[in-house]
Amino acid sequence: MKISREEVRPDDNSSFRILLTPHLNDFYYWHFHPEYELVYIEGADGPRQVGDHLSRYEGSDLVLIGPHIPHLNFDYGVRTDYRKVVVQLRENFLGNQLTEMPELSDIARLFDQARKAVAFGGETKRLAGERLLKLPELSHFRQLMELLDILQFLAGSPEATLLHTRPIEPNHTRKEQHRMQQVYAFIDQHYQRPIELAELADLTSLTPSAFSRYFRKMTRMTFTEYVNQYRVKQAKKLLLRDQSITEVCFASGFESLSYFNRVFRKVTGSNPLQFKKSLLRG
Repeated sequence: MKISREEVRPDDNSSFRILLTPHLNDFYYWHFHPEYELVYIEGADGPRQVGDHLSRYEGSDLVLIGPHIPHLNFDYGVRTDYRKVVVQLRENFLGNQLTEMPELSDIARLFDQARKAVAFGGETKRLAGERLLKLPELSHFRQLMELLDILQFLAGSPEATLLHTRPIEPNHTRKEQHRMQQVYAFIDQHYQRPIELAELADLTSLTPSAFSRYFRKMTRMTFTEYVNQYRVKQAKKLLLRDQSITEVCFASGFESLSYFNRVFRKVTGSNPLQFKKSLLRG
C-alpha cells in the first residue's frame, strides 16, 4: 500500500498531458503528483478515493484533483466496458497568465478550489465529460482552447462539491517537512504492530512530551488519534479488496475486533460491515 509519486511528462508539443482510457483496472495505483488532474470516467461503477475522501461513484464521475493529493485510479476493479480520460497539467501551464489575466480569474479560483479536490455532478458532469473524451481528436492548439473553455465551464458550475474541507498542501518549513516525513514513513512501515510514543520521540530527537506537543501542532491531532485514523484508512483499502472484517482488523494494526469497530465507527460514522457493503454493492 505504498504511495507512489507519478512522474508526469507533457505530451509532445503540448503543455499538458492527455490519457485516453488508460487500462489500469487491474492495478491498485495509489499515487500523487505535483500536477493538477482532471478525470472523467463513464460506463463504470467504482471507488472514488481522493486524499482522505472515500466513496463510490455510479455510472460516471468527474473530479478535479489538486497538486500532491494522493488518489486511486478511478478504474480500479472495473470490469465493464468503460471510457476514461485524464488531463494532467501544471499550475503554470499558461506561464504567469493564470494569475495575471483578469479573463482567467474564474479558472484561477477553480484551481484554488482543486486543492481541496472538486467533484462535479449532473449536467455539468455529462457535458464536460463528452467534451473531454473528444480532446485527443483535436490539434494541440484546439486542445488548449477547448480545455480552457471546459475549465471556465466548470468554474461556473453550481453542481460542484468539495471533497475536503481544507486544502491538502505542504505548508511547513523544509526542516519540519523532513521531520514529519520521517514520522509518516515510520508509521507507514510499522502501523501493523503497536507503536510506542517513545520510538517516535527518539526518531525525532525530542522527549516524549515535546514530541506530543510538536505532533499535535503539526497535525492538529494527538499521536493516538492520527495512528488510529491511519489504521482506519488502511482498513478501508482492505475492505475495498473484499477481505473479511477479522482479517482487516488485524492486518491494519488493531489488537481487538471490539476496539476496531469502535474506532472505525468514530472515524467514519459507520461500522466496518456497513461500510464494506456500501462500498462493494453492485
